[in-house]
Amino acid sequence: MENKPTNVEDLFYKLKDYGDTRLDLLKLKSISKVSGFLSSMITSIILLILLFLVVLCVTIGAALLFGALLGETYYGFFIMGAVYIIIGLVLYSRRAKILKTPISNKLIKDLID
Repeated sequence: MENKPTNVEDLFYKLKDYGDTRLDLLKLKSISKVSGFLSSMITSIILLILLFLVVLCVTIGAALLFGALLGETYYGFFIMGAVYIIIGLVLYSRRAKILKTPISNKLIKDLID
């Protein structure tokens, strides 16, 4: 004789399959979010490195130019150092508005979307 599943057993098997499917979907969504987040972070890091190199070259060029105009090369480097100190103080005084909030919003947006 054949064992035919009862309605409760059939419901149990369907519930188990549903749970497995939901778990697989959750895993796939998590993998998608993490991979998107990591690719975004890696791209940002690469762009920041390139920006750093550009700023470094421009800074050295400006320092040499100012030094040539003022007669001593080191004057240009002092001027550029002072410019970066001023920029650093402005960023430090407004760090929550300029840096923290936009970065936090970007991270949250990347993880939620």
